[in-house]
Amino acid sequence: MTDKHLLLIDDDIEYTQLLSEYLSVQGYTLDIANDGELGLNMATSATHYDLILLDVMLPKLDGFEVLKRLRTSHLTPVLMLTAKGDDYDKILGLEIGADDYLAKPFNHRELSARIKALVRRMAMLPTNSTQQNLKLGDVELSPSTQQVTCADHPLELTGTEFSVLQLLMINHGKLVTKNDISEKVLGRKLAAFDRSIDMHVSNLRKKLSTYSQEEKIKTLRGAGYQYLVATC
Repeated sequence: MTDKHLLLIDDDIEYTQLLSEYLSVQGYTLDIANDGELGLNMATSATHYDLILLDVMLPKLDGFEVLKRLRTSHLTPVLMLTAKGDDYDKILGLEIGADDYLAKPFNHRELSARIKALVRRMAMLPTNSTQQNLKLGDVELSPSTQQVTCADHPLELTGTEFSVLQLLMINHGKLVTKNDISEKVLGRKLAAFDRSIDMHVSNLRKKLSTYSQEEKIKTLRGAGYQYLVATC
């Protein structure tokens, strides 16, 4: 059994009740908000949530606006629930700061697997305190504090972005395939046409480029990514 506390923000009342029963059996404590405004208030309250399940289509505030406002103050992992086949929603959610997405309708076992993967990754973070800081050029990453600086400026990274950057820096100069990143960071194999890793890397590049003009993450087309060996 688990003691993890989840927040589900979805306006389908009957659906959320069914999902609540299912997740309760899995050992999760689940709070529910049926509109975006309430969901945002709960997500930013004093209650600690291990993961937020966030639907896109919501009354009062849509899922994108909830996520955008949430990311100004909280890095709680977010699993975005999108419409099946709507690539725009998936990409936009990842750009704003979602950790992963799952298209509706989905199999409950798949949802459970995604939740376990994200929660497990976050639960493992304290073990990083035994790892040494990584410093390549003007970028420094601290596993113990979960902080990254570029040219001495702190970067606000989501947990997923941090894990992707850490994996690339540990393997600097080497090819890291998209599937390797997906399995080690998201806890799942990369599906065909899945652009989640591309978007997380794109977000990292944008944040790094704010303080440095040097190319740090190279795309090896059709293969994966390589963190370039620092020249200084």
